[in-house]
Amino acid sequence: MAVREDILSIFPEGMRDGWRQAAECGERLQEIRLRAGRPVLLYMEGRELFLTEEGGLTEREGQAVRMDGMQIEELFSYVCSGSPYAYAEEVSRGYLTLPGGHRMGLAGEAVLEKDGRIRNLKYISGMNIRIAHEVRGAADPILPWIYEEKRPLDTLILSPPGCGKTTLLRDLIRRVSDGNRFAPGKTVGVVDERSEIAGTFRGRAQNDVGMRTDVLDGCSKAEGMLLLLRSMSPDVIAVDELGGEEEIRCVRQALRCGCAVFATMHAGSLPEAVGRLGGKERDLFSRYVLLSESREAGERKTGRSASVWDEAGKLLWRGAC
Repeated sequence: MAVREDILSIFPEGMRDGWRQAAECGERLQEIRLRAGRPVLLYMEGRELFLTEEGGLTEREGQAVRMDGMQIEELFSYVCSGSPYAYAEEVSRGYLTLPGGHRMGLAGEAVLEKDGRIRNLKYISGMNIRIAHEVRGAADPILPWIYEEKRPLDTLILSPPGCGKTTLLRDLIRRVSDGNRFAPGKTVGVVDERSEIAGTFRGRAQNDVGMRTDVLDGCSKAEGMLLLLRSMSPDVIAVDELGGEEEIRCVRQALRCGCAVFATMHAGSLPEAVGRLGGKERDLFSRYVLLSESREAGERKTGRSASVWDEAGKLLWRGAC
């Protein structure tokens, strides 16, 4: 298997030999969990594995390597280019975006402003490196169902955590932005509050979100949607993990302006999503895409299925996605 150099490059030169085998499994690797003094954990296709001293992968905790506090600090300093204070604003949000679109979540001691807001983190003791995956063509099976007379329809993608909502949203944005056999390309505005859709690093999207896409990175979804409506005239606005009442109010405003909305939400069913939208908002979106994972013997993921529903709760399509 080929080594994914973008994963190896997350780590300082002196650490890379120990991560080479993990980087060879990069297409299946989802998360790397590092905690000072604790075993190094990797998550692949629903399985929890430990990293060994030799850089191998094992299910046996007794063979696991442990990362000490100095190694955690070394890695943190490396991803901050040796100047952690230059990244204080990003760190205050609890994560750093890395080259390749990967994201490093951070835990440590919070440094607070007088009003209680987090100004920075120090004594970093835990990291969660989420590996970015672009799956080109992931949105192709649902494309016929999200257009009406060459116009993209308001679409909400639903699933429990870990089923690929953001991956599907990213590819949907790309396909609509670049154009496809159902319609010419549209201008898309992405509000990427947590840098998980475009994976922006130093102002540039690391993931392909299409040629007609504008990305507003690190901005709250509610504020960002209104800003894009005022300044960029998008045909479509896309956001990840829709939730609060203010965000839903801004979705309504975008729809009143004639702008379609693509969004995701944590929900295991259409009724659960409707409840989170306020109980009377099923017609807020024209299409609902529900994702679910199939598993073998309750553990290993064997694939992902999808279903598309209209605002009346009618099933339009079901299949693999």
